[in-house]
Amino acid sequence: MSEPTSETDRLRDMIEGARRIVAFTGAGISTESGIPDFRSPGGIWTKYQPIDFDDFMSSEEMRREAWRRKFATDETMVKAEPNAGHRALAKLVEQGRMTAIITQNIDGLHQRSGVPASKIIELHGNTTYATCLDCGQRHELEPIRKAFLGKGTLPICEKCDGIVKTATISFGQAMPEIQMARAQDVTNNCDLFIVLGSSLVVQPANAFPQIAKQRGAKLAILNRDPTDQDDDADLVIHGEIGPTMSRVVGVN
Repeated sequence: MSEPTSETDRLRDMIEGARRIVAFTGAGISTESGIPDFRSPGGIWTKYQPIDFDDFMSSEEMRREAWRRKFATDETMVKAEPNAGHRALAKLVEQGRMTAIITQNIDGLHQRSGVPASKIIELHGNTTYATCLDCGQRHELEPIRKAFLGKGTLPICEKCDGIVKTATISFGQAMPEIQMARAQDVTNNCDLFIVLGSSLVVQPANAFPQIAKQRGAKLAILNRDPTDQDDDADLVIHGEIGPTMSRVVGVN
């Protein structure tokens, strides 16, 4: 009698049988690198009321508070390193099996794990740099940090005098149209969609796994806790992402 197939063996078989894999990553892949989940007990959103985008735009006081929070919580983000989960996805991208990583994370750890930026679709932006909300000019954080912590100076775009904000999507701010369209496109064309570390509660991004299934792709969900979409998945693994993907893909 043959040995029962383990969940990791099944995921490995699904990956080896696929040619156009899309990963969808949430906070769970980054908590294993020491970055707290904003929504969890003790996370930043249980300590602070999120600052709405309209309030950020209309109030200098709110902009000042947003930057104060940013630099107060930045040390954890800066120290974080990609873990085995990030490295496993990077290996699949390098092998040409994974066409894209759609991420809800803003920490830049997929880029630091070696995945080309062209393969990463950031639905909620990126907190490792800032942009001008008027002209789109990129601004690096270190000069902003020095001016803000030194003299309390709020950043203004040197190109157009516009308001500068971290390159993240805030509450009340429109989702990035280009990134959403890219995510839709890769989802429509994948043959395996793997959810890693997302509770699948944030709309509209939580529709992508269902879209993939409807288009004929296999769906695998790897998350510590159950999700509302577990019943629709071809494979569900409730476990840690790094150790699981390390065994599946063969990375340290």
